[in-house]
Amino acid sequence: MSKPFAGVKILDFTRVLAGPYASYQLALLGADVIKIESREGDDMRYGNRANEWEKRGLAAPWVAVNAGKRSITLDLKQPRAIEVVKRLVPKVDVVMENFRPGVMDKLGIGYDTLKEINPRLIYAAVSGFGQVGPDRATAAFDGMIQAMSGLMSITGFPSNGPTRVGFAGADVMSGFTAAFGVAAALYQRTHTGKGQLVDVAMIDAVTGFLAQQFTEHMMTGRVHEQAQNLSVTRKPTGNLFKTRDGWMVLAVMTDPQFQRLMKQLGREDALAEPKFKDWPTRIANNTALHQIVEEAMKQRTSAEWADIFARNDIPAGRVLSIPETVKLDHYSRRTIMQTVETEHGPIKVVGSGFRMEHDGGSIDRPPAKLGQHTDEVLAEAGYSAAEIAEMRKQAVV
Repeated sequence: MSKPFAGVKILDFTRVLAGPYASYQLALLGADVIKIESREGDDMRYGNRANEWEKRGLAAPWVAVNAGKRSITLDLKQPRAIEVVKRLVPKVDVVMENFRPGVMDKLGIGYDTLKEINPRLIYAAVSGFGQVGPDRATAAFDGMIQAMSGLMSITGFPSNGPTRVGFAGADVMSGFTAAFGVAAALYQRTHTGKGQLVDVAMIDAVTGFLAQQFTEHMMTGRVHEQAQNLSVTRKPTGNLFKTRDGWMVLAVMTDPQFQRLMKQLGREDALAEPKFKDWPTRIANNTALHQIVEEAMKQRTSAEWADIFARNDIPAGRVLSIPETVKLDHYSRRTIMQTVETEHGPIKVVGSGFRMEHDGGSIDRPPAKLGQHTDEVLAEAGYSAAEIAEMRKQAVV
């Protein structure tokens, strides 16, 4: 069997993170993604030139969302470069971009123009506030969307104020949403024969991931506040606790789990206390219950508790750093961490977050050097060697 998107060709104008993350997910699943870069390269390609990988134009943050793509360079300010794009479009299935709305139209390669060239074209546009709406022209960035979407208002501790999540959450959520949107449009095209615009607003994408919080507010009026490290259920034993040498998160949400937890902590006496008789009373006495649990957990290490809890079916997890996590035996039995050979030596990258029985996500080629596939892609579009040489001379590519 071939990969799910084998045979799908994508012309990728995206930059930085949200858009490249989207096209990367599709590349992992077999799409031929042709990344169009300026002659200087994507902003993330060289980083701060602080290490050898960055000096080579293979900065780790760039590789993380661009490995497996082909790279060509085009100066989109030149009319001949726009002619190249229009020549490529009939042979591709998808165009992806994350410019501010209107930029591609000004270049002469917006959706309305390209769909006339290729009616089966799927055009995915990622922007802060979408192609339609009062804020469509507003530039956006990850932190801004985390703030405006409500995500920061429910993250962290009240004493510290609103808090961003520990990664570019709005960018990644938007990228995943865009990849899903393109996949849906490709499937729909199989029985309609028609292409379409996939309009991804970053603020909408984050809202989609906060469906529970938004729906509860609209149905009941509840205003979610900063959750600290507490579970969304607000149950006291779904929280973060200190151990002798670190931290653990418990996810004890049922009465049988609670009874097993208190037994293993040596605090079966607490089960008889009226203030802990059921979840409403436990929530009302959160502080007291948290203190009982944490004082007991401080008596052992995180590893010791992890073993005890696993043997007694008590949901819990150690708080690990990324260097600790990457060493977990879990990853040796899965396929998400992949080794890619490059001319500079092997590197490890993160692939698809799921496995498939047949031909799932994987990287089939090393990260591309800037413009590495320019001649190859132009030749596929029908340009002669002389024409390509002339475009190089004119700095079109």
